[in-house]
Amino acid sequence: MPNDNEITRSLKRSVTAHDVAKVAGVSQSAVSRHFTPGASISEKTRKKIIEAAEQLGYRPNLIARSLITKKSTLIGIVLPLNTNPYYQSILEELSQELSSNGYRILLFTNETGQNSDLLMEEILHYPLAGLILIAVNLSSHIADECKQNHLPVVMMTRKTESKEISSVTGNNILGVQKIVDFLLAGKHQNFAYIAGENNSSTNRDRENTYFSYLAHHGIYDVQKAIGNYTYENARQATRELLNLTKQPDAIFCANDHMALCAIEVARNEFSLQPGKDISIIGFDDNYLAGWDSFQLTTFSQPSKQMVDQAIQILLEQIENENSLPKHIVVEGELIVRQSSKLPKVVFDYK
Repeated sequence: MPNDNEITRSLKRSVTAHDVAKVAGVSQSAVSRHFTPGASISEKTRKKIIEAAEQLGYRPNLIARSLITKKSTLIGIVLPLNTNPYYQSILEELSQELSSNGYRILLFTNETGQNSDLLMEEILHYPLAGLILIAVNLSSHIADECKQNHLPVVMMTRKTESKEISSVTGNNILGVQKIVDFLLAGKHQNFAYIAGENNSSTNRDRENTYFSYLAHHGIYDVQKAIGNYTYENARQATRELLNLTKQPDAIFCANDHMALCAIEVARNEFSLQPGKDISIIGFDDNYLAGWDSFQLTTFSQPSKQMVDQAIQILLEQIENENSLPKHIVVEGELIVRQSSKLPKVVFDYK
């Protein structure tokens, strides 16, 4: 038989807004208004409801309420299941900003390289007000299904072929061009690239720009290894490049996460000093990039500005489902630190 504590917990779980209203001597709508941010209610009534709710151990079920009112305060956040610290910064910013706007997040994770369509099929069963995808691919089929279900969606750091889905990305093309200009000014001879996921729009933009812009300057012999945005793959990719007979003196990585791995391998396994023997450059400017042990040269994707833009677009879509999709490119800057050789000539980093 259940003990007293188990019975008490069971009773608390079954307490409804109607029970609170009855004990407080107020209407059920008054209880609902009390637990709705921004709703108008007198202090006298509010006090009665608080006392009754505490007595009964009542907590509102937000998901159940959203099914009744047809209005949700939950925003789904989907991000890759990996250790990239840049995504952590974005997630923290999103959580704070959405909370200040009266929303809470429901977090979903997707393994790196995994087909996100299966996860999206599951997500569409939840009563969400909107959805933000961080570095997750979205097929045109699922994009259309989100639109049919009137679910506002914003993609961050990636984009999709569908023009109907809003996106917020960094300036990949300009960023990579500035990185190449910087490396050329430093008189590097042997160039290499550590790629992210092949199906990532971000990687495609950065890779295509890196190779085409080097070719524009007459450099066609560029080595490539696949890092897939993961720690272990990036380590192996760096080993492959540094074991080449024609060892690169400049490695550009598709993101900071892989660049930090490359620094570790170059320093600890090949006795190379980044910034002197070799230049290693990333993209993002995550919070580890400036640590003394790395001092990574990188091109920034300002997380605060990207989050502000994404939330603004999402809230506009929630308020007006007929609002047009937007595709925002947030400007960054080249941040020069000690992992790269400095040009001997004056170089404009901006």
